Amino acid sequence: MSRVLIVDDSAVVRATLTRELARDPRIEVVGAAPDPFVARDMIIQLNPDVLTLDLEMPRMDGLTFLRRLMDYHPMPVVVVSSLTPSGSELALEALAAGAIDVMGKPGAAYEIGELATQLADLLVGAAFIDVTRRRSVPSAPQKLQALGRTTHQVVAIGASTGGTEALARVLTAMPSDAPGTVIVQHMPEHFTRSFAERLNRESSMEVKEAEEGDAVRPGLALIAPGNNHLVLQRDGARMTVGVRTGPLVGRHRPSVNVLFRSVARQAGRNAVGVILTGMGRDGAAGLQEMHQAGAATIAQNEASCVVYGMPKEAVQLGAVDQELDLDAIPHAILTACTAS
Repeated sequence: MSRVLIVDDSAVVRATLTRELARDPRIEVVGAAPDPFVARDMIIQLNPDVLTLDLEMPRMDGLTFLRRLMDYHPMPVVVVSSLTPSGSELALEALAAGAIDVMGKPGAAYEIGELATQLADLLVGAAFIDVTRRRSVPSAPQKLQALGRTTHQVVAIGASTGGTEALARVLTAMPSDAPGTVIVQHMPEHFTRSFAERLNRESSMEVKEAEEGDAVRPGLALIAPGNNHLVLQRDGARMTVGVRTGPLVGRHRPSVNVLFRSVARQAGRNAVGVILTGMGRDGAAGLQEMHQAGAATIAQNEASCVVYGMPKEAVQLGAVDQELDLDAIPHAILTACTAS
């Protein structure tokens, strides 16, 4: 059972999260703190396995508290933040500072709905993550040389927990003419736009949040908008993307499986599928369909994953051609594209 401490300055949010999470038999909510000072004392007294953490709080903001916590008492933290541009930027800073994952707060009426199930799954898995493995600062990824020619390949990448940092390392290593890339990263609505903008500043490729009808072309990476599925589609001779609403698929929206299955159908052997760190099994079945359609398939190895969940499921299905360290994946993608 995962022992959870909720840290949020809103009494309504604390009560809502406590009530909804307590419905899950895998979770024990051991307490709820209104600010980091109370949380500090409760961590010492109650020894929780994982925290949920608001970022905008009085007396001490959540980001400052997170950084101090990771220095003096590292433990798994899931950020539950407001769905605003400023909240999204703070959440990205929190992920860089050591938070395991981020989810949006319940809406204005505090209807938690689908969020409760997703948050419960995340907290159960996060409780077993060894955050001390993430303490070292990695060197900057090596920039790869330009391909020097247009490629017709499509690269499809799926990631979840730990994926924001993993995607940054992959995309910042890619040249400006890298194959057109479509990405699903499990993130809440609005957060993906800030994430794409940050990657765009750091990468040679152009990176943007996908919009309906965007062309898939060399030098461009398109990230599925939070709370929407992303699919590859044909528009005559061109490849474009579709942005779709609809039900959760495997408890996710966007779903990696939805993206990978569309790439298998539309691109077949003219694609490369990559599955990165993440909790659960989303993407494994879709990657298998890509593999069966003739695409090259790559999984991040256990040693470099924050959570070896999604890649492990794909490997066990026999869907993976190569299982590689994270920093070897960009070169493998380009090699697979130029070999076809």
